[in-house]
Parts: sequence; structure tokens; C-alpha cells
Amino acid sequence: MRPNNRVTGIALVTVAAMACCTAPVAAQDFYAAKQITLIVGAGVGGGYDHQARLVARHLGRFIPGHPGIIVQNMPAAGGMAATNYLFTTAPKDGTAIALVQRGMLLAKLTYPEGARFEIEKFHWLSSLNSETAVTLAWNETTTHRTVKDLFEKELIVGGIVGVDPETTPKLYNSLIGTKFKVVNGYNSTAEIALAIERGEVQGIGDFSWSSVKAVRPNWLSEKKVTLLMQGALKNEPELGDLPSALDFVKNDADRKVMQLHFTQKLAARPIIAPPGMPAERVAALRAALDALGKDKEFLADAEKSKQEVAFVPGEEVEKVVSLIVATPPDIADRYAKAFAPERK
Repeated sequence: MRPNNRVTGIALVTVAAMACCTAPVAAQDFYAAKQITLIVGAGVGGGYDHQARLVARHLGRFIPGHPGIIVQNMPAAGGMAATNYLFTTAPKDGTAIALVQRGMLLAKLTYPEGARFEIEKFHWLSSLNSETAVTLAWNETTTHRTVKDLFEKELIVGGIVGVDPETTPKLYNSLIGTKFKVVNGYNSTAEIALAIERGEVQGIGDFSWSSVKAVRPNWLSEKKVTLLMQGALKNEPELGDLPSALDFVKNDADRKVMQLHFTQKLAARPIIAPPGMPAERVAALRAALDALGKDKEFLADAEKSKQEVAFVPGEEVEKVVSLIVATPPDIADRYAKAFAPERK
């Protein structure tokens, strides 16, 4: 007996439609009357914290079931504690997600003894932005006025263990010969900013350009700081002819190491979910974040609070993760040694 193609076609369409609807319905059934904890691997008052709270105000509108969202800061160990928690201990049912510091993408190389997670096993939901680093000096406490000064005299900068304000200036010292002295002990760039204003340190080796504009815009308008260098795979047009750290790399091997470091800035504000989470909830959260990035109310709130957002879809973030995981062993080893020359 020959099959009825019309009936078969209708059946296939029906099955496909049911499959498409199952995930959002299942997510809605789960998230109704639930609460999601958005963990922030940074301290209160910094760029990550500001962006997490911005997201928390709006994201629930786009998740099936409209759960409430609360923010929990977990800055210990430069955000390593938050990332370890999400990987090992946090609920894996979709009620815990995290905005982690971008340094976690390379933490296995920089602090292997502290990173108890595998980045490729997380669900990468989105990134709120890509970033360009700036090195800046406080004009009242230092005479650094050009990039040349970074190579000729010491600049004391605030650091966060395992995160860009520490790792980037250390890497610059190793690869291009700058003279940063990193003082650790801070939990957020907001704390470092206060330390700069109090005269505890003279500047910062890696402060996200978007955070400078959002957290300390008066530094620029009142000419309290001097921008000395930028760091990213591509120069930021807003920074004009500000020199790039890549301009000072002396050989191809060191260039690959620095490019590896800057790769994490392509996914500079990553939001992740723990491994083992049900696929339909991962899909629901990704779809919600994609929709949030286009929402007029959210974007108006971001503009009002002077925060730059340019969402990177989860699928694109996963490509960045895959690039990092596939780093050739020789480059990974060179990176680890360049970051921590005392381990050579």
C-alpha cells in the first residue's frame, strides 16, 4: 500500500510544531512562581555589578513563567569562587546563573590551582558586551603622561587576583617590558577606583573602557586621569590614536600569547549556566537574553544609567570558548609563564 504523502506531510509538520512548542511550555511550567539567582563574580559598585543589576531588572519579562531575579555578589578570589560555585555546588535546575569575570576564560592557565571548573562544560548563555582595556594614570599622584613612561618608570596599579587588572599589567611586563607594580587585595574595579582617588595606588593597568565611562565619567571630563594605552584585538575608534599594547610586541610568538589574552575580551561580560542543566531551560534563557538585547525599555534603562551593552549571542560566545580550549599547548604554556614569570 502506497503512503499518503499529504497525510505524512501533515504528520511531520505536526510533530515539528509540537517539538518547537515543548521547550517553552516546559520552561514556563518550571519557572512559574520561581526565583533565579544571578550570581556576580565581582564586588558591588563595579561594571559587572552595574550590568548584572540592569539585567536583573528586565530579564524576567522574557523568560517563560516570568520568574523573579535577584543579584548575589560573590567576589572572593577575583570571582573564582563564583565560577567554582556555579560549576560544583549551585543548583543545576536553571535557578542559578552567573555573570562571571572574563578572566575565568583563561583561569586554568593563570591560576590552575584555583580553577575547579572546565569552561567548555558550562552553558554560555550570552555576553553583555565586548570590551577594550585602557591603562590609565591618576594625574595627581604620578607624572606618567605618555605610553613611553610605562617603559621608563614604575606605575603602581591596583589588582584583583586572577582578573584583568592584575593579569594584564603582569603580561605587559613580561611581553613588552613595561614597569607596572601590581598591588592586589581589591575585589572590584570600583574598589580600585576609590584606591586611586585616595592615593593608595597610581592607576590601573586594565580598566574596561565602557566601565570608565559608566563608573567614573568625571575622570575624563575633569581630566583627572591620563589614558596611556589600550588593549584588545582591534583598536577602539573612540580612543583615536591611543597606542595599542600589540604595537609593542617584538615577535610572532609573543603576539600570539597577547592575542590569546585579548580573545577573552570578545566575550567580556559572559553569563553562564552550570553544566547538567535541562536543555529546554538553557534554550529559554538564551532566547530571553537575545530578546532582552533588543528590548527598547531595557536599552533605554541602559542609556539612562550610562551603561554600554552590545549583546553577543551564546552561540558566538561558545565559539570564543572553543578557540581558547583549542589553544596549542606551546602557546598555552608560554602564556602561563608570561603571566607569572616567577613560575619559569
